[in-house]
Amino acid sequence: MSLLNKLGFSSPRAPENTGSSIPQGPDNDLPAPGQEFAQFGAGCFWGVELAFQRVPGVTKTEGNDVGTQYRSGIYYYAPEQEKAAKESLEQQQKQSSRKIVREILPAKKFYHAEEYHQQYLEKGGRFGFKQSAAKGCNDPIRCYG
Repeated sequence: MSLLNKLGFSSPRAPENTGSSIPQGPDNDLPAPGQEFAQFGAGCFWGVELAFQRVPGVTKTEGNDVGTQYRSGIYYYAPEQEKAAKESLEQQQKQSSRKIVREILPAKKFYHAEEYHQQYLEKGGRFGFKQSAAKGCNDPIRCYG
């Protein structure tokens, strides 16, 4: 069972159109049959993107930092995803002595980052040191390359 399935991401729905003045084009795609969208936010999104690229079952990753910078969040497309995200947060909180700060909100329209930022660490990052996105790879992730 994949990580996304464990989190309950199983019901594909198109994101809500909320409008924006962001210059990048919005993602108007729908999930392919048998696949679904999942939206996560994190501080160093390149490292998180590379970690997700390594997860079996993940077919595509992209991240942009529109809005409040470096927030941590899970953005759901279906009630089952919301439930799974909240349960996951509760389970993780029980294992931590510090408060976990993560927003869990409905997904909104997603905007692509510039092409040169896509799969940034796999491409070599700032210093040209390519990092593996191979499924199951557990090499340490170096943010910025």
